[in-house]
Amino acid sequence: MKIDSVTRGFLVLFLILSSSSLFAQNAKDSVAIQTILQQEDQAWNKGDATAYSQSFSRDGTFTNIGGMFFKGHKAFLDQHEVIFKSFFKNTVLNQKIVSLKFIRSDVAIMETLCQVSGFAKEGLPPRIQLDTKGQLNTRLLQVLTKEPDGWKIVSYHNVDVKPGTPIPE
Repeated sequence: MKIDSVTRGFLVLFLILSSSSLFAQNAKDSVAIQTILQQEDQAWNKGDATAYSQSFSRDGTFTNIGGMFFKGHKAFLDQHEVIFKSFFKNTVLNQKIVSLKFIRSDVAIMETLCQVSGFAKEGLPPRIQLDTKGQLNTRLLQVLTKEPDGWKIVSYHNVDVKPGTPIPE
């Protein structure tokens, strides 16, 4: 099948405009997702479970560093209320994006390296293993979907990095 030069020109222009629009959309969406990450850090550092869970989907799934699995926003909120009042009380979270990929224009996967510091000297569950600096290091994988009211976390999977495992600085 032969395509005349005018049709070919329109196709090339369409592809260029489509890809630049997709790039612009991803840039805007990247900023929105990075904002969620900043809000997570701020909420954690205040011990505010309600704010920490604000971007978690109504029917999202959550696996914590102990391997416990939960479903739904209420369970996510409840678990964070418990930990912010106990062994994570007054801790400081610092997340760094390792990878942010858009699977589709409305689905993104974000992996962060998390460092939590400021633990009390006593009362940590055995499953929480701190490094030589007294920090908990985790890798957090969050799957987000774009909803009418913004990006929502539909899956949150947190894995602790065992002491002695190299952590990129």
